[in-house]
Amino acid sequence: MAQPITTIQKYVPTKEEQNQQKLEDLKILLAENEDSLSKMMNLVSDLNDTGVLEAANSMLQSKEKIAKIALGQMNREPVTNIINNIMGAAGVLSSVDPEVTTKLINSVTKGIDEGNKHLKKDEKIGILDLVKVLKDPDVNRAVGFGINFLKGMGKGLKE
Repeated sequence: MAQPITTIQKYVPTKEEQNQQKLEDLKILLAENEDSLSKMMNLVSDLNDTGVLEAANSMLQSKEKIAKIALGQMNREPVTNIINNIMGAAGVLSSVDPEVTTKLINSVTKGIDEGNKHLKKDEKIGILDLVKVLKDPDVNRAVGFGINFLKGMGKGLKE
């Protein structure tokens, strides 16, 4: 009768056999992706010909210096002011009803159109014309909005 197996010997390939297997796998991969590799090599060649590859390589080698310059620029007062203004404007806009904002922007657009029509006519407006135009409901609405806008802005400036 045969003796029972008491130990299992695991086959461990040598370094040379591992390298040979890797080369075989690479050959198969190259054969399966010939078109992609060709396109990639053409792209790299074009990048090299135009100098982009060299520029990217130089940037990678100088990444610490570039990061230091970029951070220095971001810490300048004008840049921080812009960032703070954008954050403040975003906060204000987030508290305003989007429908009101859309209505206001559309009204401004219509107002610009009407203003351009007036500029093309080149008519002078007298004091009597101003008094008469206040009776126009559209003008009266806009003037009322402007007056109340200025009032609210004044209250906001007081705080």
